[in-house]
Order: sequence, then C-alpha cells, then structure tokens
Amino acid sequence: MADLSIMIFCGRSPRHLYVANRLCAAVRPLAIVQETGGNWTAKKIRRLLRPDNLWRKASRWLRDRKRYAGNAEAAFFFDDEAPYLERPDLLVQVPHINHPKVVELVDKLRPDLICVFGTSLIRGPLLEKGRSPLVNLHGGLSPEYRGADCTFWALYNGEPEKVGCTLHFINQGIDTGDLIAHVMPAVRRGDQELPLFWRAVKDAADVYALFLRRVVAGQRFGQRQSIKGRLYEVKDRRAHHERALSRRYRDGYPSAELPARLSWFQEIPSADSAERGRVRLIADT
Repeated sequence: MADLSIMIFCGRSPRHLYVANRLCAAVRPLAIVQETGGNWTAKKIRRLLRPDNLWRKASRWLRDRKRYAGNAEAAFFFDDEAPYLERPDLLVQVPHINHPKVVELVDKLRPDLICVFGTSLIRGPLLEKGRSPLVNLHGGLSPEYRGADCTFWALYNGEPEKVGCTLHFINQGIDTGDLIAHVMPAVRRGDQELPLFWRAVKDAADVYALFLRRVVAGQRFGQRQSIKGRLYEVKDRRAHHERALSRRYRDGYPSAELPARLSWFQEIPSADSAERGRVRLIADT
C-alpha cells in the first residue's frame, strides 16, 4: 500500500501528544480524537460518592499530584518546549471515546487503521466487524501485565525485565488482542517508576511508527496471546504497596541493568482467524 490513512485516538497528557506526533509523521493522519472526560452520568456520580470510592480516588489524585509535580513529563517528552500537537487542525474533542460522534467520524473518514493510546476502554459499535481495525499502545507487557499501573506492578513484583509496552490489536477484552510487538526499555540501577514508564513510551512511539511503515510495505502482524495473564485494576494499587516499593528504592532497586529490547509478533497464517484476515486486507489493498 502506497498510502496508509489513520485516525488517532489519544489522551491529552504530554506522552499522548508525543506519540500522536510520531504517528502523524509516519503516515497520513485523518483526525486526532481526544476525550475531554465530561461523560458524567447519575450512575457514575453515585458510584463516585460511595465513601470507599471517594477516599480511593482522592488518595490517588493527591499521590499523582505529587508524582507529576514540576512538569517532569512535559520536560521528558518535549524538553524545553510546551507540549503540542503538530497537527492541531485535525483535532476533534469528544466527551468520551465511544461517543456517537466518533462512530460517525470513523464511518465518514474510513481510515485504514485506528491508532489508540491513552483513552478509556473502547466498546460497542467501534468494535463491530467491517469497521477499521484498531491498534493500541498499552503501557505493560501483555498478557502478563494487563490493565493499569503495569510498570509499578512489574517493579513491585521484582520483575524489572518485564517493564515495557505492548502494541496489539483491540478486541472485546482488556489488552487481550493479537500481539504486534513488545517494547522493553533500557533499565538502569535506581530507575523509578515514572521515568522508566516514560522511557518505555518514548521507545514504543518509534516502534508504533515503524509498525505503520511496515504495514505499508506489506508486512503482516498479529499473534494470539497464549495465556490469560493478569489484569491489574486502578483500585489494586494501595498505600502499603507504595511503601514497600519505596523501601526497595532506598536500597538502590532495581539493582540490575538491562539493555533496550524489542520483540515483533508477525502473523502466523491461519484460515480461521477473522481478525488477522481483516489486517491482511490492509496490507493487500
């Protein structure tokens, strides 16, 4: 294919803008869709106001406010510049990623691929057969580390070698779609969670762009995840986990150094694989 068209679904943090910019430079972007987070319903408000949920969310907000202080993420991805989108003319903002406006835009633009990073869970019509395949950048190594805070959990579990990002096709599950690539950053002595996660994302942005160029060249990707692995939820991360990892940091953890690593999962032909068949159509167009 000489000309691959994409839509980008992403968040609004510096890391999301950085990845979007790398993808826009690789192929032909049609739109960049961002969530504004304004999808409040009576059910969600009632759930939030439950004392246990309210306390957990307040604690996480205070913790993240401290962790992200000083614009460290912006400096990591954009140096001395303010974070920006290189194609602001393509920006479309919606309350949530499953909004009918997004479905209408996909059906109107008909991109070859939809590239996802940093949105809420995609459900419903966007996953219906016949629409554009979706590729996600997940901040953990699926299937062993699916869901939220995967860099934290890999460090907490004593597995710094399993810090990384996964490129995968999106299906009905959470980070369970066919694998495209595992991207594992260099690990250095004393690395802490956020800088290590950001390093993984920056490396993965290059791999994401390379994947798109390889699709243009006719290469095919996607292997089924062989095990169920584990799904980590936001609520699983508690104060005692934080304290335990902090104590290890004081002792110089992680103690080993690892080089950057990359694993590709090229397609294994299978007559009964509908999802991979959809991807094959992209490469053969």
